[in-house]
Amino acid sequence: MFETLGAFVHRHPRRILIAAGAFLLVSIGLVLAGGRLTGGTIRGLEAERAEARVERVTGVASDTTLVAVFSSPEISRANPAALETIDRALLRLRHDPRVHSVVSPLSALPPLDGRMVNDQAHTAYALISLNGSFTDAAANYPDLRKALAIEGMSVAVTGRIPFLHDLDHMLARDLLRAEAIALPIAVLVLLLVFRTVVAAILPVAVGALAVLGGIGIVMALSHVTELAVYTVNVASLIGLGVAIDYSLFTVSRYREELAAGHDYREALIRAMATAGRVVAFSGLAVGTGLAGLFFFRGSYLVSMGLGGAIVVALAVLFALTVLPALLVVLGPNIHRGRLSLGRLIPARGVLVRMLEWVIDHPWRVLVPVVGLLVLMAAPFLHLRMAGVDETVLGLDAEARRGHELLRRDFPDMARNRIVVAVEFPTAPALTRDRIGALYDLSRRIAALPGVAKVESLVDGPLPTSREAYQQILLAPPPAMAAQIEAGKAMTVGDRVVLLYALTDLPSESEQARGIVHAIRARPSVGDGSLVVGGQTAHDVDSTRFIVSRAPYTIAFVVCVTLVVLYLAWGSVVLPIKAVVMNFLSIAASLGALVWVFQEGHLLVDHARPIDPTVPILLFCILFGLSMDYHVLMVSRIREAHERLHDNSRAVTEGLLHSAGLITSAAAIMVTVFGAFALAHFVVIRAVGFGMALAVALDATLIRVVLVPAAMRLLGEWNWWSPRWLPMGARHLHAPREP
Repeated sequence: MFETLGAFVHRHPRRILIAAGAFLLVSIGLVLAGGRLTGGTIRGLEAERAEARVERVTGVASDTTLVAVFSSPEISRANPAALETIDRALLRLRHDPRVHSVVSPLSALPPLDGRMVNDQAHTAYALISLNGSFTDAAANYPDLRKALAIEGMSVAVTGRIPFLHDLDHMLARDLLRAEAIALPIAVLVLLLVFRTVVAAILPVAVGALAVLGGIGIVMALSHVTELAVYTVNVASLIGLGVAIDYSLFTVSRYREELAAGHDYREALIRAMATAGRVVAFSGLAVGTGLAGLFFFRGSYLVSMGLGGAIVVALAVLFALTVLPALLVVLGPNIHRGRLSLGRLIPARGVLVRMLEWVIDHPWRVLVPVVGLLVLMAAPFLHLRMAGVDETVLGLDAEARRGHELLRRDFPDMARNRIVVAVEFPTAPALTRDRIGALYDLSRRIAALPGVAKVESLVDGPLPTSREAYQQILLAPPPAMAAQIEAGKAMTVGDRVVLLYALTDLPSESEQARGIVHAIRARPSVGDGSLVVGGQTAHDVDSTRFIVSRAPYTIAFVVCVTLVVLYLAWGSVVLPIKAVVMNFLSIAASLGALVWVFQEGHLLVDHARPIDPTVPILLFCILFGLSMDYHVLMVSRIREAHERLHDNSRAVTEGLLHSAGLITSAAAIMVTVFGAFALAHFVVIRAVGFGMALAVALDATLIRVVLVPAAMRLLGEWNWWSPRWLPMGARHLHAPREP
C-alpha cells in the first residue's frame, strides 16, 4: 500500500503540491475569518440546572450579565451629577436590541439601590444583561463595550463574557509566542540531525501547514457546532509536535536510502514503505488516545479531542503526500546547505557501554528508576481540581481589574455566591407552608460553617420570626409593599424561589465545597426540591463528571492499544509491558504537575488546583505519543532477535539502531511542548509542562533504562503468545524503524 502511494506521489508531485497550495490559501482565509469559539462548558450538571432556574426567575442568564465598574474622584451619592453621567452612558445600551436590561445606581430598586455606590472608594457599578445565547452575547460584547467609554472616568468590565474575551486574547498571544520560540529551536534540532538546511526546513514547513490547516478547520466548525476556545491551542500544541516528528521519520529514512545507493525514485518508494507505515501507526496510536475524549460527551473535552484528531490526521496526510512530493521536486537539492555541527546524541561507544551495563545489571537500574518514578508520581494522590476564573488573568486584563475592584469596593458582589434554586410542583411559589419551609432552609444554610450570610426574600436587615415572614410576604404592609415586590421580582418566579449563600471562602476550597455538599444533603424543601449552582458547585459537578467517565476512557485507550500492539508484535507480554511503562511515565508527569502548579513550586506565582480537564487530556495525548517511540524501538529489537536469536544482543542492537531517531524526535517534542509551558494561561502552561516532562522521561529513563532492563529480565518470555490466540497476529510485524 505505502509503496504504491510512494510511486503515485513520484508520478504526480506537482498536482499534490498545487492541491496543498490551494488548501493553504483556504486555511489562511478560514483563520483570518475567525470563529465563534466558546468557553469550556459541561452540559447536564446540577449547577447548570440551577442556572437555568435562575434564568427562569430573572429572565437573563448570569453568564451573559456584565458588571461595569466606574471609578472617578467625582463619584459619590452626594454628587448626583456623576451618577447621572453614568446613567446617560448606559442609556445608549438600554435602547440597544442586543441588551436585555440595564441596572444603574440611579435605576436600581431595593435592595440594590443603596449598594451600587461606594462613597469612600469613589466607585460605582452597573449590571448589563445581554440578549441571546451565550455565543451571540459573546460575539456582541466587543461592540457593546465601546459604548461604555466615559470621558474622565475609568471603566472596567468583568463577568463571564469579558473573562473569556480577555482569555481569548491571552491564548492568541500565548500561541504566537510559543510558536515563535518552538519553531527556531525545532529547526536547530533538525539541523543537528540532518546537517543540511533544506532537509531541516522541510519538517517545519509541513508541520506549519498541518497546524494552520487544523486551526482553519476548527474555526470553520465553530460556526456550526460548539467548540471551546482552548481547542486552537491544543490543536497547535499536538499538531506542531507530531507533524514535525512524522516528517522527520520520512526525511530520515529517505536520506538513509539515498546513502545506501538507491536512486531518488527507489529511495522514495522504500522510505514510504517503511517510514510511511511508522507514520500511519503513530497517527493511529495518537488518534486512539484522543478518541478516548469522546467518552466525555456533553463537555468541551470532546471539542479538544476533535481538534487534536483533525490536526493529527492532517499531519499524517501531509507527511505521506506533501512531504514526499517536496522531496521529488527538490531531488538533489535535498543536500543543499550542508553544515558542520555537533552531535545530538552521545557517541555510539558511549551508548554501547551504557546499554551493556544496564543489561548486565538490570535489577540495579530497574528498582531505583521505578522508585524515582513512583516518588515523582506521589503528589498526584493529593490532586485537587477546580475550574479557572478571572484570577488566572494578569492584572493588565480588564476582566481581572474589574474583579479586583469589586472585591475591594463591593465585597458582597465579589464574594463566592452559592446559588440555591428551589422549585415547587405548582404555582404560586409562595404559600404559607412554603414560606415556612424556605425560612427553615435559609436558617439551616446560615448556620453552616463558613457561610457569611444568606440573601433571600426570607432574610431581611432585621430579625423576624418565621410567622412574621409568612404574614408579611403574603399580605405586605403598605409601607413595605414596594420593597417586597422588588425583592420578589429578583428572587421569585411562578414555581421557583432563589436564595444565595455568601461566603468569603475561595470557590475552589474544600470548605466551600463542604457547604455545597451540606446543602445538597437535604434536597427537599417542603413539597419542593432544591438544586445548587455557582462556581463552587460547578467545580464539584465538573470534577464528578470527569472522574465518573475517566475509567471508561482509560479502559478504552488501554484495551485498543493492547490489541493493536499484539497485532503489531504477535506477543502478549510486550504490549502489557509497554502499557505499564506508559503508566509510569504519565503518572510521574502528573505527580510533577501537582507538585509544581497545585503546590506552588518552581517559580509558580499563584498556586491553585488543577483544571479538571488537564489530567485526562494529558493521559489521552501522551499514551499515543509514548507508544510511538516504543513501537520504533521494540520493532527494531524484534528484527534483531529474529536474526540473532539472542535476547540480550537483540536488545542492545535494537536500541542502538533506534536511539538516534528517538532522541531527535523526543528533542523536537520537548522543544514544542516546552514552549507552550511558557504560556501565561495556566491550563495551556500545565499541559505543555506535563507533556514536555513525560516525553523527556519517556525518551530517557523509560526507553534507555527501564525497557532494556525489563526485556533482559523477561528473556524469551518477551515474545510469548498463547497458542489459542489467532495465529496470523503473531506474524504481523510492526512498521520498521525508518
